[in-house]
Amino acid sequence: MSSFIRIPLTLLLALSAALNAAAHGGEHNEQIVVAADADWATRHMAEEHHISTFDAATFFTLHDYDSQGLWSSRDIKRTYGLEDESSAHISEIEKDKVVEEILKLFDTDHSGTVTRDEFVTLSSQGIKLPDFGMGPGHHGDDEYEYEIHHWEKYHSGDDVKEEDLNHPEDIAHFKKHEEEEARQEEWERRERAGIVEGNIPTKFRVN
Repeated sequence: MSSFIRIPLTLLLALSAALNAAAHGGEHNEQIVVAADADWATRHMAEEHHISTFDAATFFTLHDYDSQGLWSSRDIKRTYGLEDESSAHISEIEKDKVVEEILKLFDTDHSGTVTRDEFVTLSSQGIKLPDFGMGPGHHGDDEYEYEIHHWEKYHSGDDVKEEDLNHPEDIAHFKKHEEEEARQEEWERRERAGIVEGNIPTKFRVN
């Protein structure tokens, strides 16, 4: 038996095309090396966005997920990766403490949010986003995180072969794809067969 997941050719080709397309300017972005003493925002931008040069306004806008001109508690948690499945081991109390600390630093009008002006003004005064020791802040979907943290590092060339995709990250990623496809196929099979019993509330089922 092969030591890696058998990946449908169409999926492999689609993934390869997508990950080498316009999402990152149409060219492969090299991993950015940052100084060991770099602040958290600098490391976050390098590791999560492949951006080495930015200002406070750019950072704020990039993480203003709803384009509201402010960061809510959810925006703060998402920026620090606290809504990502990789943070499941972190308690809600710890996550709330992160939000509280950011609001103490940047929420000067005590509104419970951080506005763009507040962030830019305080950043210009040397106030920085703290490193809470919770990682670089994964906040993209699974495809984005796989691309940023694995594909671009190990499989970025134009001659990627299926047999090259045998890293644990590759196996887990494509296994998840296969499981999702299998669930979708089963759902469609049941729909074609008629009523899907699982959709019927228990109290209305005939035992």
